[in-house]
Amino acid sequence: MINKYARLGGVALAVLGGAGVAAQSRVNGALAGRLHSGVAAAVVSFGTGLIILTVALLFFKPARTGLARVRTLLRKGDLRWWECAGGACGAFLVASQGLTVGSLGVALFTVAIVAGQSVSSLLVDRAGLAPGGPRPITLTRAVGTALTVAAVVLAVSGRLSTPGALGLAILPVLAGAGSAWQQAMNGRVRQVSEGVVATTFINFLVGSAALLITFGVWSAVQGPPTGSLPGEPWYYVGGTLGIIFIAIAAALVRHIGVLLLGLGMIAGQVGGAVLLDVVAPAGGEHLDAATLAGAALTLVAVGVAAIPRVPRHA
Repeated sequence: MINKYARLGGVALAVLGGAGVAAQSRVNGALAGRLHSGVAAAVVSFGTGLIILTVALLFFKPARTGLARVRTLLRKGDLRWWECAGGACGAFLVASQGLTVGSLGVALFTVAIVAGQSVSSLLVDRAGLAPGGPRPITLTRAVGTALTVAAVVLAVSGRLSTPGALGLAILPVLAGAGSAWQQAMNGRVRQVSEGVVATTFINFLVGSAALLITFGVWSAVQGPPTGSLPGEPWYYVGGTLGIIFIAIAAALVRHIGVLLLGLGMIAGQVGGAVLLDVVAPAGGEHLDAATLAGAALTLVAVGVAAIPRVPRHA
């Protein structure tokens, strides 16, 4: 059983990973604006991450050993193909960043992710899909999840007069739901590969393949992107940020569970997102009182859900 200090340390790392998600959302949203395509921005983000991880594999033998172990288990049937498909959900999350952050702003985008991620995390934990076995739906976890949903309703209440923005918010809600399943699957792969580098590489490989197929179909229907690649280097750090938070999630999910991992990352996302929208609002979007109140409520929800269950003694 993980002790309380290790638990707190795991949550702190999850918060750090969540701040990386918020930063990635801003970077990919800005890149999508320059390329005039959210899908193209996602391809660039995942592609740069895949290149970095490929180089890491060449110089890090344990990662290659872990990758070979995963391949052997897949061939034997001890590991199923869909357990390695978490990267597809990551690809959808990155694509939704490029498609919606410019209109919604990072804070509202992040709060929308919360609804899907927290509810899905609760169910994934209960079903025992992540390593570590099933985790019960306790009162504090249920209340924390309910509060996150209430936070989303509160955050979007100031935009009820703009149905287009509310419609866009559905994408990050769905992306958040997929994120919980992705974390559980990456945790499974990490358990058999015995390393986060091989797990993260598989995640980026699957995600890049899914995005390239999507980009091909999108370009055939809508035409190629009309923008151009920017020259500033910071537009291309999204892949590196993705490597960091995916690796953190893969390493922690076995120890603290999907729900607590997700809520810790949410705390980091909310804090980073609010700061980014205050310092440099995206697309002219400014924080309103409803979005700030919703962001604050998500932090309260994290605190409630993180309260450990008190054992009942005879």
